[in-house]
Amino acid sequence: MTFGKTGALVERVSLGGEGVLRTHGRTREAAAVIEEAIASGVRYCDTAPAYDQSQDYYGSVFAASPGAREQVFLASKTHERGRAGALALLEDSLRRLKTDRLDLWQMHDLCTAAELDEIFRPDGAIAAAEQAKKEGRVRFVGLTGHHDPRILLEAMRRHPFDAVLVPINAADPARLPFTTTVIPAARERGMAVIGMKVMAQGVILADRAATPEECIRYAMAFADTLIIGCSSPAEVRENLHIGRTAAPMTADEQRELETRLSRSARRYSYFKA
Repeated sequence: MTFGKTGALVERVSLGGEGVLRTHGRTREAAAVIEEAIASGVRYCDTAPAYDQSQDYYGSVFAASPGAREQVFLASKTHERGRAGALALLEDSLRRLKTDRLDLWQMHDLCTAAELDEIFRPDGAIAAAEQAKKEGRVRFVGLTGHHDPRILLEAMRRHPFDAVLVPINAADPARLPFTTTVIPAARERGMAVIGMKVMAQGVILADRAATPEECIRYAMAFADTLIIGCSSPAEVRENLHIGRTAAPMTADEQRELETRLSRSARRYSYFKA
């Protein structure tokens, strides 16, 4: 898949920064997951300063495997809303990741109108992103959110972002939907769309409400790529296999799964406002 207007090529299923990567002190296990993903052809790799030692785990793999960094489209984030704080966090991310640049730097977890106003101030995080791009430390700029689609829509109105990361699972249409609001707006702008919360952090699977393949096929119908946190190399292989061999759900299949999950929609969209 082509990743929006960036021109980068990505798999339909990519590696999320959570799962075993969002832990402390599990370098060997986390490195095995990252190494499996890269060896298997995953090109989009997600992380964030807020994800415990996730960035350090990636850094350990990049430091130990010359050339590994060049094989991936590396995305991280900033939860700092001001320019100075965001630039300091970027510097720390690059140090921990053992790299001199990010392919995608995202405004992380935008929730409120006040946060929007803060990042768009003259000394806000957007100014930091523009500076980092000029300096070559960031190639593309994106935003993420799972709280309220209206916040992301307003952010996209104010700035020409390159990508957006949003929740996509079959409970989405029941309350504060992103699939019918943010995603169409992103497509109109040529933005890349990344899906998260595909399995509601495993809650959908634990309830046996849907299978991993159903969750992935549903989300594939809306996104360029899906980031899924993994606990083992086997999970990486299983998810990637689904992404490569299964077809996105048809509209009829989507409606059937949405109906099935609608009774517990709030449980499967716990991350919304």
